[in-house]
Amino acid sequence: MSGHSKWATTKHKKANLDAKRGKLFARLIKNIEVAGRTGGGDPDGNPTLYDAIQKAKKNSVPQDNIERARKRGAGEEAGGADWQTITYEGYGPNGVAVLIECLTDNKNRAAMEVRTALTRNNGSLADPGSVAYMFNRKGVVIMPKGDAAEDDVLMAVLDAGAEEVNDLDENFEIVSEATDLVPVRKALQEAGFEYESADLTFLPTVSVPLDVEGAKKVFKLIDALEDCDDVQNVYANFDVSDEVMAEVG
Repeated sequence: MSGHSKWATTKHKKANLDAKRGKLFARLIKNIEVAGRTGGGDPDGNPTLYDAIQKAKKNSVPQDNIERARKRGAGEEAGGADWQTITYEGYGPNGVAVLIECLTDNKNRAAMEVRTALTRNNGSLADPGSVAYMFNRKGVVIMPKGDAAEDDVLMAVLDAGAEEVNDLDENFEIVSEATDLVPVRKALQEAGFEYESADLTFLPTVSVPLDVEGAKKVFKLIDALEDCDDVQNVYANFDVSDEVMAEVG
């Protein structure tokens, strides 16, 4: 899983620099709108909205866009779409299991886009329930290391419900139960640590190790899925070593 995590954080950093910036902005704006609709428009009383706004700011989404999305979600401004969350399950190259989270206002379009991306990249759509059992819903906080020591971070978050702290080169990854994400994030803040992101995610319970060719195929599939307008997140149960990551580039 460490290889998967390193790949995900590397990809996140690259997203700010490439042509997918617009798609990233759109996803972050959707998250704010949905969070405001489900939990209210006050970030102080809505932790999900707070984290969605913080993530958008970290990724340089303009403040005006953030505020308009918050208002649309809270009903303070007209124009919000009727977003629905749908999760598709599938298989990729090398038998890798894939969970695809969509946020869409058109279920038929989302299903067609996901199916097309899978079939064109050596993947296939799976029946509901055939893949989801291989993942657990977790809270994950990514925190830049800076001068922080791993033991100090662990001590700060242990009582808040953190299960583990993983070293990802330039960052620490703090994993908790989904219900403990907000307490863990608050514990970091109270200890004076700055964090990069705090998200609910799916982590695999078993992983498929990939060689270079397998990694290239899986990364290509995930890129194709993430290019779909309705896709918000893609989770897969692969693991890649540092050596394979270096060779894939």
